[in-house]
Amino acid sequence: MNISIKYFGLIAEVTQCEKEIISFSGSTISEFLDVLHSKYSALKNKDFQVAQNQELVSLETKVSGSEIALLPPFAGG
Repeated sequence: MNISIKYFGLIAEVTQCEKEIISFSGSTISEFLDVLHSKYSALKNKDFQVAQNQELVSLETKVSGSEIALLPPFAGG
């Protein structure tokens, strides 16, 4: 399946793009991140959360949506 990925903040700086489409045949967010880590090895050292269809998800969540976003830590009050 094709997954649309959006990168924000420092994550976009690492990938040097704000969005892209990747073909993915695995099943979990963890497996999806493995694919991204092989493409962008610097992501392994970055802290971020993953959202699927605009909802935060865990690594064990099944990939079921067409959009995934990588969100760096936010500061604010």
